[in-house]
Amino acid sequence: MPQSGGHDRTFATPTPSCTAVVGLQWGDEGKGKVVDLLAPEHDAVARYNGGANAGHSVVVDGKRFSLHLIPSGILYPGKRAIVGNGVVVDPWKLVEEIDGLASKGVDTSGLRVSRQAHVVMPYHKVEDGLREDLLSRRDGGSAAIGTTRRGIGPAYAEKVQRAAAIRMGDLVRPAVLRERVQVACDLKAGMLAEWSKGRTDVERMSVSVNGLIDAATAVGERLRPLMADTTRELHGVLSRGGRILFESANGTLLDVDHGTFPFVTGSSCVVAGVGTGAGVPPTRLKRVVGIMKAYSTRVGAGPLPTELHDEIGHRIRERGREYGTTTGRPRRVGWLDLVAVRYSAMINGATGICITLLDVLAGLESIDVCTAYDIDGERTADFPADAATLAGATPVYRSLEGFGADISAVRSMADLPAAARRYVDFVEDFTGVPVEIVSVGPGREQTIIR
Repeated sequence: MPQSGGHDRTFATPTPSCTAVVGLQWGDEGKGKVVDLLAPEHDAVARYNGGANAGHSVVVDGKRFSLHLIPSGILYPGKRAIVGNGVVVDPWKLVEEIDGLASKGVDTSGLRVSRQAHVVMPYHKVEDGLREDLLSRRDGGSAAIGTTRRGIGPAYAEKVQRAAAIRMGDLVRPAVLRERVQVACDLKAGMLAEWSKGRTDVERMSVSVNGLIDAATAVGERLRPLMADTTRELHGVLSRGGRILFESANGTLLDVDHGTFPFVTGSSCVVAGVGTGAGVPPTRLKRVVGIMKAYSTRVGAGPLPTELHDEIGHRIRERGREYGTTTGRPRRVGWLDLVAVRYSAMINGATGICITLLDVLAGLESIDVCTAYDIDGERTADFPADAATLAGATPVYRSLEGFGADISAVRSMADLPAAARRYVDFVEDFTGVPVEIVSVGPGREQTIIR
């Protein structure tokens, strides 16, 4: 069983009742590994936002697990893994993920999915693709958001528009399901007609009323045993004195309200999303662990002020395996942007920071870190949560000494090269948040806890 490969890392302070793990950059920071690291101290692990556009990779005993909808805590037996109401669920992808984990010997009996979580339907993916295609033809493609085309944004939009929105519980309520699907198809008739041009009969059926109802009913019956009132379950854990670990998808700078709008995702990635996305008030949170890479990456469109287009950028991308867990797309790579990280730590009230992928920077003679921007002739250390403004920002760098030695086998701060320790200290001093964890490789054991 892959779950058997645990770790013996413990923290100096007692684990509070509720902890949140949140990304401080543009996603892909390594949240899955940290959730996996903290899961043994908790009774339940809950996702509260995002959908199958998110991808968390966890390496256990040399075996890599790629999770998209299911919380990373599923890799520990006996843990309740909760998909909260704030997640938009592609039920077919969820079944695929469950079956994939089962084939690797992972027990998924602890998985529960909120009946109130909204469903990503096939027509949401169609709409996502059509929108991206249209935007990519405007202004030389600069208007395209760069979505994963997984239907996440349209599903969240449907949720707000309400009339045709389908929730997980509706998949096992035939009358409600039929009504909602019919309304959706009526509203989207023109779009679906455009999509159907040149498609096969099977593809057309996938967005017809009867085809959608049949497919949704079948997947709903498969998932019926997992559907639950997850808000009540989570409060039940707390009332029994249990501990909950909340797992964010994407990253703070992709948050729909606080990110680099409009190049963001459709949900609340910040810890405030725990209240709406899981039904547990943020006042319960006593610990917020912000996850950041030792450098910056971004997938899709939108500004990345420190982006590297040279050999160093290529080197970091290859050493860090910077290719999307969900899409396989190469990630854009840049120097660490501490202006952005400090902003995200502030927004989330981070009580501690985890730096991941520090080992990737080994071998560089010097390492640049962005500590301010020049925008319209003025220097600022404040992060603008607006893509148009950020696109005009020129990064101001502080050059730090690099470290040449491979650090992937290091297990204590004292054994890190002096320059690597100074890099960690610089992050801590600039953000004003203590660095609690440093990751020097993908494995559970490749973790330094201060």
